[in-house]
Amino acid sequence: MEHITLLIAIVIVTALAFDFTNGFHDTANAMATTISTGAMKPKAAVAMSAVLNLVGAFLSVEVARTISGGIIDESAGVQPEVIFAGLVGAILWNLLTWLAGLPSSSSHALFGGLIGATIASVGLDAIHGDAVVMKVIVPALVAPLVAGFAAMAATRLTYRVARNADERATSKGYRAGQIGSAALVSLAHGTNDAQKTMGVMTLALIAGGVLAPDSDPPMWVIASAGIAIALGTYLGGWRIIRTLGKGITDIQPPQGFAAQTSAATTILASSHMGFALSTTQVCSGAVMGCGLGRKGGVVHWSTARRMVVAWGLTLPAAGIIGALGALLAEQGTWGVSAVLALLIAGSIAIYVRSRKEPVDHSNVNDVNGVNDAQPAEAAPAESGPEPAPVPLQVTITRTAPAGRAGEEPSVPDQPTTTV
Repeated sequence: MEHITLLIAIVIVTALAFDFTNGFHDTANAMATTISTGAMKPKAAVAMSAVLNLVGAFLSVEVARTISGGIIDESAGVQPEVIFAGLVGAILWNLLTWLAGLPSSSSHALFGGLIGATIASVGLDAIHGDAVVMKVIVPALVAPLVAGFAAMAATRLTYRVARNADERATSKGYRAGQIGSAALVSLAHGTNDAQKTMGVMTLALIAGGVLAPDSDPPMWVIASAGIAIALGTYLGGWRIIRTLGKGITDIQPPQGFAAQTSAATTILASSHMGFALSTTQVCSGAVMGCGLGRKGGVVHWSTARRMVVAWGLTLPAAGIIGALGALLAEQGTWGVSAVLALLIAGSIAIYVRSRKEPVDHSNVNDVNGVNDAQPAEAAPAESGPEPAPVPLQVTITRTAPAGRAGEEPSVPDQPTTTV
């Protein structure tokens, strides 16, 4: 610890800030369905998830090894300021997608930021392309499909097995099952996503000469990363919880149980194999699968399309921000200071914008439909004041008797009655 320079300290603090955003950005992965079905109260749900994220951070370091020594060549001359710039790209993209209520991948934001900053600073040769393809891109394509099909099959099996049971009694059982499966997802999230920050911190320590190449994360790195992601999880990413819990499909307790169990199994298996997959994509795929698995269930494809577009943009968008940050940070102390100032200013601006339409534990379930807000009312008539009502006029006419021949008939007054 005594050899850590100011720059490495800034990188470590920034990595923990990313870990914090990862926590509240991904709370929905574990708790959206549990909250939307009423299985747990919102604040209790995020508290339980936070504790289990912290526990999960201590269970494995396989994913951390993938980050620190698998994607970027440690011997290629990657400097701490490059890692700092990559983290800035990941944080800003996380905050932008949180503001939009989109469950995009924090993992891919991190990978994109690091890859973009490294390419801008060192070049393509510093990226292990085979590791990126096999341990990032392939899992990103396969894992949501696996979780989605598993959730669809589990949902159909669940409804078939319980078709003759009392719905009220089974709902209570499924809600209890949801709590257990949500706990498993939270634990799995800690074993996967917390380790990504550990890997980045370890990479920074190796780049700064504090640790030897191929070192495992020190215990203080593991503990601090686990605490940061747990605090972020407890804060609660309510905007994304609303989208995942209400915006994709109307989830019933059996579906929530099937989705969370499928997602947890997929994440734990991937963590064991060292695949740094996106827990967001896995859980989103499972939610869509459970919507398709229930007879009469509806998946809101407009929301799903928005999510998939965000998934596709995450790597390049974070990469571009990271690359621009790296080019600026390499200019020296003033460059690093400028990047840090831009990060702080951007974060404050996004937070201020979010306060105009706040979403928290008290209104997270107050939607019924595709979008994050209730459908808009019909637009009023175009410009101009509303015209005054026109009174109904009824004219009553008396007909005079016919006069004698040659005489003009007399025409009486025609009174008008207005109603």
